[in-house]
Amino acid sequence: MDSKERFTNRVDSYVKYRPGYPVEALDYLYAKVGFRRDSVIADIGAGTGIFSALLLERGSSVIAVEPNGAMREAAVRVLAEEPRFRTVAATAEHTGLPERSVDFIVCAQSFHWFDRPAAQAEFARILKPGGKAVLIWNSRLTSGTPFLEQYEQLLREYGTDYERVQHKNIDESALVPFFAPGSFQVKRFPYRQLFDFEGLCGRLQSSSYAPPPGHDRYEPMIKALKDVFDRTKREGLVSFDYETEIFWGEM
Repeated sequence: MDSKERFTNRVDSYVKYRPGYPVEALDYLYAKVGFRRDSVIADIGAGTGIFSALLLERGSSVIAVEPNGAMREAAVRVLAEEPRFRTVAATAEHTGLPERSVDFIVCAQSFHWFDRPAAQAEFARILKPGGKAVLIWNSRLTSGTPFLEQYEQLLREYGTDYERVQHKNIDESALVPFFAPGSFQVKRFPYRQLFDFEGLCGRLQSSSYAPPPGHDRYEPMIKALKDVFDRTKREGLVSFDYETEIFWGEM
């Protein structure tokens, strides 16, 4: 499937069940990386606008670049009344933005879908001198609790192409060459979501590698998910634990 269309039939689940980002991560961007209230920030691969909304709350202006129409429309439904928000139907490799027009670029949970050399050239073109690009992921932990370990095994067993498309295929060493020499920096923060079984099902279905209803793996997957939930829940909930990773530098 074209990566730009992978989430078209998952928008509702994405909006409801995908995680936000820790306050500490936003504080870091504004205190350390240099984001400001008057910054113009391109949120590239903006999806349903989860990260755009957090930037708008801090007073920055946001240009959400997103090729998927259904996801872009979801962002507009939530953020259209924000005067400092606008969307662009474009890709990371060809944003259509003017040269040297943005102070910062953020890619929240999106960079692993991009053509890296083409995105690198485009980011360098649209950033103002001294501007920085920031790549952010909520990296789901896969060990440390029975739930995390059993959920990971479930994805490996039932996911359609989990091994191929998960963002952990891009490690830190692969990101260093994307940035200007000597500018690469990293920061990490803990984060988590708590889910009942309905929420856990929704979170799973927000992932592009989860088989959808009607797929021959869907019913067995949901049954296995219920078994995992029942074995590992505490007071009716399971904890989806993340490490929010921020990679940033000049282009």
